[in-house]
Amino acid sequence: MRSNRIRKVIEIRLIAILCVAILTACSTHSAKRAGEGATMGAVVGAAGGMVSALVFGGNVGEAAARGAVWGGTTGAVAGGISGAQQDQTKKAQQEQVKKAQQEKNIEKLKKELGEDAFNGLAALTKCKHEVALGYARTAAKSDNKDHALAGLWLEVLTYADKKEEDKARQLFPDLITKDSKISVEAQAEETMRKALQRLMDIRGEYNLPKTCG
Repeated sequence: MRSNRIRKVIEIRLIAILCVAILTACSTHSAKRAGEGATMGAVVGAAGGMVSALVFGGNVGEAAARGAVWGGTTGAVAGGISGAQQDQTKKAQQEQVKKAQQEKNIEKLKKELGEDAFNGLAALTKCKHEVALGYARTAAKSDNKDHALAGLWLEVLTYADKKEEDKARQLFPDLITKDSKISVEAQAEETMRKALQRLMDIRGEYNLPKTCG
């Protein structure tokens, strides 16, 4: 009987260890997924700021989404906080504020650029060119002129990013017609190249491959 009790104790301990290991693995995986999601949200936000500048005017070489902050921590940690638990609580609060602000900014971008252009942009940042083109073409047919222009620029950038610049240039006449800021093809070329370089820089800033394989 004693040996049976010992075996049961060992089994219970092994089960407990296994449960802890599973929970730890799930927690680590969830944290990793959350981190990846936050990173992609920041990437799309920064790229969305660039496209917003293309549509509404602004410095295409800067990725700030019309005043929104996409990276880094939100606010400074108040001085005088001590203890690991307090620090952890403060960090969690900051992350919640940061996440809420990011979600707010992303919703703003979706309204400015339209759902289709925004979704296409998200695909472009991840080098999913065919998906991006599908969304871009749909957006370009929008009755909302801003959403349509965002779709047209997204189509130009996607072709340029996949090294099919001739196809991108075929869209320049449409840009000249629909974008009051573009008057000649040389201007469209320069703007396209600046935007493409900024897209690659944004990927690099978030440790993603700058160019698509």
